[in-house]
Amino acid sequence: MTSKRRLVVSEIFPPQVGGSGRWLFEVYRRFPPGAAVVAAGLHAGAAEFDAESELPTERVDLHRDAWGIRGISQVRGYWRMMSLLRGLVRRHGADEVHVARCLPEGFAAWLLNRLTGVPYVVYVHGEETRTSASSRELAWMTRRVFGGCRMIVANSENTKRVLRDEWGIAERKVQVLHPGVDTEWFTPAPPGEATRRELGWENRTVVLTAGRLQVRKGHDMLIRALPAIRERTPNVLYAIVGDGEERQRLERLARELDVSEQVRFHGEMDYATLRSCYQQCDLFVLPNREVAGDFEGFGMVLLEAQACGKPVIAGDSGGTRETMKVGETGLIVDCRTPAPLADAVVSLLGDPQRRERMGIAARQWVEDRFDWEPLAAQARQLFQVNETPEPQAAFSVVR
Repeated sequence: MTSKRRLVVSEIFPPQVGGSGRWLFEVYRRFPPGAAVVAAGLHAGAAEFDAESELPTERVDLHRDAWGIRGISQVRGYWRMMSLLRGLVRRHGADEVHVARCLPEGFAAWLLNRLTGVPYVVYVHGEETRTSASSRELAWMTRRVFGGCRMIVANSENTKRVLRDEWGIAERKVQVLHPGVDTEWFTPAPPGEATRRELGWENRTVVLTAGRLQVRKGHDMLIRALPAIRERTPNVLYAIVGDGEERQRLERLARELDVSEQVRFHGEMDYATLRSCYQQCDLFVLPNREVAGDFEGFGMVLLEAQACGKPVIAGDSGGTRETMKVGETGLIVDCRTPAPLADAVVSLLGDPQRRERMGIAARQWVEDRFDWEPLAAQARQLFQVNETPEPQAAFSVVR
């Protein structure tokens, strides 16, 4: 094993809610001391989170309103980001840069590599490949990132297939590393009347979705399915955890379909409350679908729900199939229309014994396949991490 220090760069990082940031945090915090330092984006509550974290983290401004490079201001923005990374590499003695996304972090790493030769690794989640492909400018930038990196880490076999078939990336350059789940934190719990009352779920049969409110997540399809679900399960409640650009449209849709009493928008939650939601819901659903090339690359929330002993339903799109043992721990459904989704939800809500069997199998499934400890060990082997603790570099916070 070689002795290296890695600079991990991600705008999205805890405490900000987001599967990609949580993935990086859980992997790199299990590296030996000195093996990794993080440059993360600014977010409310970051100082408190970082104070409790054993992973050295600097908070820097990585946000970009636009990812292209057509204007002078955009080019200058990438040059500033590259210069920021160059300074962090020097200060922490980093030998390699690991970036959370192709754009914008990956393009800054590519510029740094062209200027200084510092190698970089890029994580790919799947959906961003279609976003880049829709623009000649972004596609050109993404190809530069893919061409210059030492390794691409894909979150699923489906993402690896997209990289191979649609971007012409050689298979040997792509390594699959699944996201995981903390099975000691996300655990089953008995029904709790007090918790359900606090959530506003008392005497309701709860279907839960957690994640950013984006079109591809399919919240709208489950709202459209609610009239049919309500006919068979009158006390049903659709609990939505998360926030995003789709919230107003979803609230309007619920009013138009006269199902507002069956929908509760909880907004963003801390991880302790989110865990309670997984534990107390009756069924977890991620009704994802592909929309204008945008698809769900994996679906970490499906692992978290299964770790809490809940059966899951997901859309037949992207990499969600890889999160479950189809038919035993969850169901895959075509979520492009509401009818198949309604049928699947009704079938499970109406069969408590089946839900219980699937929940038990789901817990065992994630314990065996997706616990963070073995996945982090896989990452350490992939990145040739020296298991002997390395001396920490000098550390200071940049604002």
